[in-house]
Amino acid sequence: MKLMVAVLLATIAAGMMTSTVKVSQAQTICNMSGKDLMACKPSVTPPKPPPPSPNCCSALAHADMRCLCSFKNSKLLPSLGIDPNLAMQLPDKCKLPHPAHC
Repeated sequence: MKLMVAVLLATIAAGMMTSTVKVSQAQTICNMSGKDLMACKPSVTPPKPPPPSPNCCSALAHADMRCLCSFKNSKLLPSLGIDPNLAMQLPDKCKLPHPAHC
């Protein structure tokens, strides 16, 4: 689940940061808006990521974790500067009561 979150964050971040793919705030992926996903990106980006923000944790708490898990084997994350290991730690760092086990 955590890795899937990272993949999803990377995908959205890439879309928001490039001119070829646009993610509007109205679009959602796995019950997370582009804004929600971007709130988590700093926490999965090396070298010294901050703890996840309250906004990130709130978004993860309302996310469809099974959906996010479907992204866990993507090779996109490292190519976007996302550390999959950091992404896997987000649910625990956010103290989510029932994180999905991908």
